[in-house]
Amino acid sequence: MVSDIIFRSDVTVELVRSSASDSDVLFAARVSTQGEQTLESASAGTEASARDMGLINYLMRDRHGSPFEHNSMTFYVQAPIFVFREFMRHRIASYNEESGRYKELSPVFYVPGPERNLVQIGKTGHYEFIPGTAEQTALVEQETRTVSLQAYESYQRMLEAGVAREVARIVLPLNIYSSMYVTMNSRALMNFLSLRTKREGTHFPSFPQREIEMCAEKMEDAWAKLMPFTYEAFNKNGRVAP
Repeated sequence: MVSDIIFRSDVTVELVRSSASDSDVLFAARVSTQGEQTLESASAGTEASARDMGLINYLMRDRHGSPFEHNSMTFYVQAPIFVFREFMRHRIASYNEESGRYKELSPVFYVPGPERNLVQIGKTGHYEFIPGTAEQTALVEQETRTVSLQAYESYQRMLEAGVAREVARIVLPLNIYSSMYVTMNSRALMNFLSLRTKREGTHFPSFPQREIEMCAEKMEDAWAKLMPFTYEAFNKNGRVAP
């Protein structure tokens, strides 16, 4: 019997390293017209001013995207494995995930919280999720807990019998938590946010799975503090990646 099993309904996102500011966008953009003169502002790390907002907004509005690539953010993410599989659809980031081949996976499993909508209505592409009944909520929690516990006990029995970790892990469900580092620039992050968050007033509405949206919201909060002018322009122009 696994006594230390943990059930969670949240995700962890931490910004662990960054080299990202609005000034990075400006010096990259201005090399087009100023050439080597931009080296001075780049080496000085000059902060963006309010009057620079016009240039950033122009770049965003007219979709001149490359100046937004000259920066970097690394996030540490803990989330269930099914979320990571959605993350890795985005081939505009770098990923390093913990390996079930090399370490014993911890008994931490995702269970949807009571606020998680459970019922899908409408056709694909034109659907929404609504809250489940009390009975549905209880069923999801009970079945998820039961299967997770049984799967982890099977995993432990195989490990104790000397079976390799890479084989024993095959019985584990997708709601087991993993961890990874994900590194991307602001242009890539804007692309990610445009697809993985649902916001009113966006030019291209998105319907993300709630669990990856939880990660995206935390990443967005961190980025907004690093690059406030870029973030403002992103929202002003319909949350479309340039």
